[in-house]
Amino acid sequence: MNLSTFLSQLGIWAADSITIVDLIAASTNAFSGAILVMHPDHRRNWTISGIVVLGILAGVGGTLVRDILLIQLPSALTNPLYLILTFLASILALVIIRRSKPQRLDRILEFMLAFSLPWFAIVGVQKAMAADLPLIGVIFIGIVGATAGRYFIDITSGVTPKHFTHGGWLMGSALLAAVTYILLDARDISRWWATLSAWFVAFIFRYAALLLDWEKLEPWKN
Repeated sequence: MNLSTFLSQLGIWAADSITIVDLIAASTNAFSGAILVMHPDHRRNWTISGIVVLGILAGVGGTLVRDILLIQLPSALTNPLYLILTFLASILALVIIRRSKPQRLDRILEFMLAFSLPWFAIVGVQKAMAADLPLIGVIFIGIVGATAGRYFIDITSGVTPKHFTHGGWLMGSALLAAVTYILLDARDISRWWATLSAWFVAFIFRYAALLLDWEKLEPWKN
């Protein structure tokens, strides 16, 4: 088997813009997921292999749920790069965990949680639009694909999912990324420019929400 054939089987030559963005989302979310499970409110008696598996779950969980809802073979199972990159990202996170102080880890985690989320939302929207879903379905897929990985991590850690509590506007950021991309696409802006612009808007919002501890309203608060 020559190098070209090997890389083709890994899905590298066949990677389109959606796949590239999806791989960015999966690998960065795996990295942040592995760090998240070592945060004090998520930390349990995880083994090294457990942290790596949870990182991979954070990375591919959203793609699995999204693709199943779209009645498609999950990209994470048909393209080996998903599991390879999420595995490597989880290992990298382990190295950083061992070498970083808690305060530095918190800063890294906040940045990566904001960085990875919009990519998933945008890919979800792109795939849902390609499947000719109605607008509300497109937005729903964008939100679910972007937040499912975090849901799995929270549930596994015995933590109330951040989707429904003060979580730095987790679902709100995914909604913002999805709607921004849809509006830009409607103006016939190129896919890459629409993707980068929607990512930037949602990233800034999510990062600010985490840094400034923006809270969602609770029904019993004045």
